[in-house]
Amino acid sequence: MKIHREGFRIILTTFILLALLITLVNVVFETQTIWHYMLYLVIAVFFGLVVMFFRDPAREFNPGEQLVICPADGKIVNISEVEEPEYFKGKRMLISVFMSPLNVHKNWYPVNGKIKYYRYHPGKYMVAWHHKSSDLNERTTVVVRRNDQSEILVRQIAGAVARRIVNYSKMNTVVKQGDELGFIKFGSRVDIYLPLDAKIHISMNQKVKGCKTVIAELK
Repeated sequence: MKIHREGFRIILTTFILLALLITLVNVVFETQTIWHYMLYLVIAVFFGLVVMFFRDPAREFNPGEQLVICPADGKIVNISEVEEPEYFKGKRMLISVFMSPLNVHKNWYPVNGKIKYYRYHPGKYMVAWHHKSSDLNERTTVVVRRNDQSEILVRQIAGAVARRIVNYSKMNTVVKQGDELGFIKFGSRVDIYLPLDAKIHISMNQKVKGCKTVIAELK
């Protein structure tokens, strides 16, 4: 299993701290008991979850110029027409993907195009499914302008557990559908804003896979 580069330091730090904990327990309580074995099991499970969180799976997909692929793993928690106040300042179709701590947390670009807007916003850490989290939580906003001049906005949103959003976007760089957009550590949400006439291919509560599931088709 490939590990994402954002996880190397955290995994190593976690391993060292857990090893020190085991050493300390065995120095203070030398005789092995059932409590020792229970502690070892809990530590092994916890460390396994940390490693699994930073997995970086290889994803194959069929690219399509008019198709919008899902930027993240998770579950669809919102499909609605909303007012987007930061960039478009007008109505757009919003699709929200909630990412649990067990999902892959790598994010992908949903379309081909050029980065025309990028902003990082510090903020709060409300639960990611709260409707105000897209305006109040720590977040990044990226707008990709396609060759036909239509624009797609992708917003990474930190959740109650997530405290670190990584985004690799750089202004005016050309990106390809399926390229890596960034990574969110420990639970969060990704919003994508589409033109109102986009044909939606997913439904509420549907489980989706980043760089695999087609969420919409552009006219």
